[in-house]
Amino acid sequence: MAGLMTGFGNFTHAVVRAIPSSLAKEALRTNKLDVDLAKAHREHEVYVGVLKEKLGLKVIELPADESLPDCVFVEDAAVVCGDTALITRPGAESRIKETVAMKQALKDLDLKIVEMTDETATLDGGDVLFTGREFFVGLSKRTNQRGAEILADAFKDYAVSTVPVLEGLHLKSFCSMGGPGLIIIGSSEPAQKALKIMQQMSDHRYDKLTVPDDIAANCIYMNLPSKGHVLLHCTPEEFPESAKVFEKLKDHMLIPVSNMEKVKVDGALTCCSVLINKKANI
Repeated sequence: MAGLMTGFGNFTHAVVRAIPSSLAKEALRTNKLDVDLAKAHREHEVYVGVLKEKLGLKVIELPADESLPDCVFVEDAAVVCGDTALITRPGAESRIKETVAMKQALKDLDLKIVEMTDETATLDGGDVLFTGREFFVGLSKRTNQRGAEILADAFKDYAVSTVPVLEGLHLKSFCSMGGPGLIIIGSSEPAQKALKIMQQMSDHRYDKLTVPDDIAANCIYMNLPSKGHVLLHCTPEEFPESAKVFEKLKDHMLIPVSNMEKVKVDGALTCCSVLINKKANI
């Protein structure tokens, strides 16, 4: 099994996409909550601002496409590891064309592009958890076994294990990485079961940080040369109990980022960016 990837959590670039007005009424969702579009725009502006100004990443901002109401959730359109970008086949028919702009953006960054041409395969990036040592892929309503196999083929240096996602939209709807060897996990029974499967599948012993709210377990971890360990996580206004848990991470720069509106259409923090570590010689 591969050891920990050199530079795990180090990113230089991020690809994001603006919110279309169609998100409010037409974005896919598992509930019937009303989205405050103006507030969603403000939240997204702050999110992009954190990546750009606070963390110093070079941010590529793609324009919104009104015909693609979910297009702000760029994570589902690509999986990037090292200098390879796998362009996915999103599991929802209405989202397939989101990959077009993403492919071009990643091509412009000189990444090696791998495309999923098998029409039986589906894969959403929200179902892909890269730990720095291996991949876990959630088999969900949006991602199937064939999608996981193609991912394994694209990233041959790393083991790939599949995890059934029985509740929630994606694997990362209830987990994410909080550092090298640290998985942040929700406290629900389906989340804990998924973690158990991941632990059984892996040769590595992961530490875990359990938060009371599943969606609060979706965080963005970075390890940046000028900042050290960084964690973007939910705000105390959204999830007070979960936000308290992150205070245990004494070595991390903790950045609460509000996601109150996008969560109404099943969007989490990781959903809104594709992070890339572009070495100067790529």
